[in-house]
Amino acid sequence: MAQQRLKTWEITDDFWNKVEQYVPNNLRMPGKEYRRKPGGGKKPRYSDRLYFSAIVYVLRTGIIWNALPRNQFDNITSQAVHKKFLQWSRAGFFKRIWHAGLVEYDEMEGIAWEWQAADGSLSKAPLAQESVGPNPTDRGKNGSKKKSAGRRAWHPVVSRRDRRQST
Repeated sequence: MAQQRLKTWEITDDFWNKVEQYVPNNLRMPGKEYRRKPGGGKKPRYSDRLYFSAIVYVLRTGIIWNALPRNQFDNITSQAVHKKFLQWSRAGFFKRIWHAGLVEYDEMEGIAWEWQAADGSLSKAPLAQESVGPNPTDRGKNGSKKKSAGRRAWHPVVSRRDRRQST
């Protein structure tokens, strides 16, 4: 039996075990004054792994945040995922993951740090169509609007009105 290919946005247990140690615990902004003590309030409804999975899905597929399929991520809202993404970004979470990945790759393969080149391009997201579907505003209509026969173009009755004149 052939092994099913892993989708590029799915988070394996091994990968999550490597990433989990970098998830920030304190998301409070330094310098901001808070009315409540840290640790108070409701318990988190969703796990950090679910948030991370949803963030990776959005970043890998190239969809907009509001197009996140809620049914695929335990009905979590795209606003909550985006808020967590911003909090983790401010806390340096993604930079720490990037650094850890570079260190691990350097140990495995070795990186020639003396000379590197970077390249990029701007194009449509290759996986976005697969995960989102067709554009909802495209109704398959082509061409411009046609005027029906026998109707004239609209023109105002008064061609010009001088507002200085009293009525």
